[in-house]
Amino acid sequence: MIQTLPTTRHELGLLYRARPAMAGLLLAGSAAQRWPDKGSPVRKVPGIGWVTADPVVARAVLQDHRSFTILGEGGVGNLWAQILGDWVLDLFDGAGHHDLRTRTRELFTEAVSRDLVHAAWGERVAAAGEVLRSGGTLDVAHLARVLVGRMVIGLLGIPRPAGHGGAWPDDEGALRIFETGERLATVALGTAGSTILTPDQVATAQGIVAELTAGVPDGWQDAPSDTLLGRCRELGLGLTETSGLACLLMVAGTETAASAMGRTTALLIDTGEQHRMLAAIRAGAEAGVPGASLGAPGGGARTARLLNPGEADPVENVVREGLRVTSPASVIGRGVAADVEVGGARLRAGERIMLLIWSANAAAGPFRADRPYVRESRQLWFGAGRHLCLGAALARAEIGTLLRMLWSTDEPLRVVRRRAARGVLIPAWSELTVTRR
Repeated sequence: MIQTLPTTRHELGLLYRARPAMAGLLLAGSAAQRWPDKGSPVRKVPGIGWVTADPVVARAVLQDHRSFTILGEGGVGNLWAQILGDWVLDLFDGAGHHDLRTRTRELFTEAVSRDLVHAAWGERVAAAGEVLRSGGTLDVAHLARVLVGRMVIGLLGIPRPAGHGGAWPDDEGALRIFETGERLATVALGTAGSTILTPDQVATAQGIVAELTAGVPDGWQDAPSDTLLGRCRELGLGLTETSGLACLLMVAGTETAASAMGRTTALLIDTGEQHRMLAAIRAGAEAGVPGASLGAPGGGARTARLLNPGEADPVENVVREGLRVTSPASVIGRGVAADVEVGGARLRAGERIMLLIWSANAAAGPFRADRPYVRESRQLWFGAGRHLCLGAALARAEIGTLLRMLWSTDEPLRVVRRRAARGVLIPAWSELTVTRR
């Protein structure tokens, strides 16, 4: 059978239910990649500006820091400057951003990310694994939101609520924090045409930011040096910088991580690729390949070696492939800072370009658990250049931990129930219940 769609019908349904207009644009970008005589890969779309779905052109734009900016109309920095203040203009681009990246490069190494995930998730992941081992059902979408919420509580040092008498963090508190992050992210809904926010949007976003960062001042001052806030202090980041960085991590790493976790799980089941992954894990374990094992219940992601993208660990390969096919941050915008020619098109200063990341990554083909490293896309789902996602290693560790728990035995999963989230910035499952029976 000839593959005519870039992904599964369930994935296409998620895109449509999240934002129908954006889904149409992404699918048009994907289709344009296959046209035999497509001309320039950069096109101008009324009401949006310049768009491209070409992975090579997208990477060139992201790496050209003289001609394109994250701060101008179309860039996410323009949104954040309105919410957080003008200090963003210095730290998001140019010399200030270079200094910030230099000082924060050790925040999320592979080893640090692995330890963060184990500390925040260990017991909760083990409990979820036991549900599946006992023959029960598990809502992966709900679990992903809980886990990401727990991670945010740990990273931001969010204190126990007044009057809270139980263990902290708990699932209810984690979900509440996740939903707060969702509210902040929804400020970006409707900014496809312009990244200029209304006064009401700015006020709403600033209120959410204040709520999220309430515990940062005490954490920044008193947190141990082995915590994120403590490391920020030790690295010389001031309170304002640390609070801003905390907000960025909150928005960039909540919905995107939870989306990728649930959607990669569904892709493995829907495509039948879980069988290929399990076969590769068995073969690797028999051959004694480091890291190619299902791992101990609840702790596999800690004991297994975290390999770099492209290496031959079956689960890590699936993590990379899941991120490629889902591309949770489906679009990246940039402002045009100087007249420039890219992809055969002439862009003028003051214009904007929208990079259709989902469409660019989909060009390599449908989801396949053993797909080799794709040179054209590389890690385009994390961006490129000096604005490459700071938490990329953490995201990979999170997804890998979930997958190792779900497939901690040599048994396939099946979907019992699913429901797509509607009207959201990041396409996701609101429910994805699975079982081994």
